[in-house]
Amino acid sequence: MSEKLFCKSGGCTAKLGAGLLSHVLERLPKAPYDENLIVGYNSHDDGAVYKVAEGCAVIHTLDFFPPVVEDPYTFGQIAATNALSDIYAMGGEVKTALNIVCFPEDGDLNILGEIMRGGADKVTEAGGSIAGGHSIADKDIKYGLSVTGVVDPKKIYKNNGGAVGDVLILTKKLGVGLVCSASRVGEASEAALSQAIKSMTTLNKYACDILKRHKVNACTDVTGFGFLGHLREMTENRLSCEVYLDKVPYIKEALDYANEYLFTGAAQKNRNYCKGHVRFENVSFGMEEILFDPQTSGGLLAAVACDEAEEIVNEMKEAGLPAEAVGRLIDKTDYEIIVKG
Repeated sequence: MSEKLFCKSGGCTAKLGAGLLSHVLERLPKAPYDENLIVGYNSHDDGAVYKVAEGCAVIHTLDFFPPVVEDPYTFGQIAATNALSDIYAMGGEVKTALNIVCFPEDGDLNILGEIMRGGADKVTEAGGSIAGGHSIADKDIKYGLSVTGVVDPKKIYKNNGGAVGDVLILTKKLGVGLVCSASRVGEASEAALSQAIKSMTTLNKYACDILKRHKVNACTDVTGFGFLGHLREMTENRLSCEVYLDKVPYIKEALDYANEYLFTGAAQKNRNYCKGHVRFENVSFGMEEILFDPQTSGGLLAAVACDEAEEIVNEMKEAGLPAEAVGRLIDKTDYEIIVKG
């Protein structure tokens, strides 16, 4: 299709920075206490969780953004995979999804059809159903989903439940933001872009299915705030962690693009958000950018029991996932995150 979907800030790079959001959210009035609201917006978690019966809670989440690739069908797949991810980050099961659409009234409706077809295919793969949606006329294209899932209230993965000694497992490679940024200016290789697209269209369902067989103390998905931004939310100013740089999986060409300064403004927002909370030991500027890089439809980051970490990683590798044990949680120090090169 000849019509360009390009937006100057696509995918999760279009999100508001974590620092700005925190500034706004902390000033919102607190809602009346509801004992059934297990997770709300004040916890910086991936979705809202509401208990509806003994043994059953619903997870509510939504996500949408401008195009991150030019192909409409692929964009729909990526946007849907990203939106569905929050359900898996909380240990849940996808049930229904509602389309969120912004599209020009004079735009080619075949493009919109392909975007929504890509999204629908991913919802089907997740085992859920498209149940409707909402659209508005807009000069810029945006697409995503509002997703409802279910989870046992006793088995919710919160992002702040980690304990000292837990091993941190990352299930996807970092660097997709850098690759997409390089692609927008014609600098990304076909191999690197292919890797990024495969990563962004891989449901976190498969990593979640493996985690459910083991003891998981905390979990989140790595998206717009980058690896270090989401890791900072996991430590919640009560723990610290060590990250072992040689264990962190990333798309190799992304490091070249970082060294060529092909990163995004969103990465710099993430750097500012983590300023004073991260200590780098023998880490190059390019690798710092990999760790700050905003991920579109990134992997899960889980804090798991030390004695199960190796088995979890092996099971994920057998399933074709590039998972690695990238660090561990430790007692609180002067820095929440210590990255060791």
